[in-house]
Amino acid sequence: MLESTLSARRSSPKAEEGDGDDESKTRKQISLPFRLSKICGGSFRARSVVQYVVLSVVMFSLGFFLSRSRGFVCVGQREALVRLPVFESLDGLPSDFGSLGVPWCRSKEGKKVEWTTKDLIKGLEEFVPIYETRPIKNNMFGMGFDHSFGLWFMARWIKPEIMIESGAFKGHSTWVLRQAMPETRIISLSPRHPDKYLKKGPAYVDANCTYFAGKDFVDFGSINWAKVLQNHGVSNFSRALVFFDDHQNELKRLKQALKVGFRHLIFEDNYDTGTGDHYSLRQICDQFYIRGGGHSCFKESDEARIRDSRRKMWDKAVDRDELCGRGEAWWGVRGEMRDDFNHSNRIITLGEHFQNSRFVESILDVYWELPPVAGPALTHQTRYDPARSSDPIIDEGRFSLFQKLGLTGLDPSVFNGYTQMVYLQISPST
Repeated sequence: MLESTLSARRSSPKAEEGDGDDESKTRKQISLPFRLSKICGGSFRARSVVQYVVLSVVMFSLGFFLSRSRGFVCVGQREALVRLPVFESLDGLPSDFGSLGVPWCRSKEGKKVEWTTKDLIKGLEEFVPIYETRPIKNNMFGMGFDHSFGLWFMARWIKPEIMIESGAFKGHSTWVLRQAMPETRIISLSPRHPDKYLKKGPAYVDANCTYFAGKDFVDFGSINWAKVLQNHGVSNFSRALVFFDDHQNELKRLKQALKVGFRHLIFEDNYDTGTGDHYSLRQICDQFYIRGGGHSCFKESDEARIRDSRRKMWDKAVDRDELCGRGEAWWGVRGEMRDDFNHSNRIITLGEHFQNSRFVESILDVYWELPPVAGPALTHQTRYDPARSSDPIIDEGRFSLFQKLGLTGLDPSVFNGYTQMVYLQISPST
């Protein structure tokens, strides 16, 4: 249903490549009432026209309700839902794969963030004019609009005493942090100093930032943080905000931050299962409690067919070959715990993966994924798969709000960098 709607509202070369005799796409155009009426066709012919119309309306209402209700197909906040047979034949629903749904990490007490959707919309109204003044207009391979807004918004809300970033690239994220907190000190760690990029084009170097970069680079896990923060007049480590955009194993970074005493963490590239160049929290928490991750690696399964179909529409949709590892365990990317910019790809066992998820749960107070700023029909993006993402801040049907906030004035390419940025609040394990 979602795919057919989006394909009708925007032109996508990827989508057009699959036109013609693609049976899976053809089947998605058939409405729920028509399918059910076809199944029970013989009995319908014997009824009156009025009865048929009434029954069709009822069936359509049921189909619409099911398609809009994530609770029927997603994992709930307290327990996993069993895969319901009724969803096996409904190909176009937002969550196509039964219990697959949207991954999430369970916190110890079920705490949530303080901000609301209204706060996010208000923040967008303020941030769009700021973003238009960015020094690096083309931040290819860096953060786009969604994550820039998320980082700015969370830094403003948390109001940390000091901000730390691991991975600076050309300095765009440093600039975003500075716009959020003009007077707060920043510590930036990056193998290459941002000033090196100034020789080739726009970059940002902050005057009120301590750089461990270039020849002075030190990895996040090797820094004496007690000494560094003391030199910056910070004694309460829980008042620091740490931003990771370094493409390292997020479990490793989480343990390093926990050891120091940092509590507020943001991971920019929280890659979905089957994607990315490092082991992410999404991968760690993706239905570890269901054998095989709750997904099917059978070549002829409905899930394999639907994934193949979605790949034609969404650049970052994952097919079976990308995510199925050895045996039935395929979490991460083909069962690998990736690290170090994809230079380390170690196969891990189901038991190890399960223990990783339990550890994360034991220290997690809050887990919040930044929603996409707006739906694909508004932004024309094709990189994130809506079936695997939370509902956007601005829903598809709210073009007037999208326009009012000034988002129509941005180049569509800036919306193509969404990778489920996540905010964590952690505490020592109990």
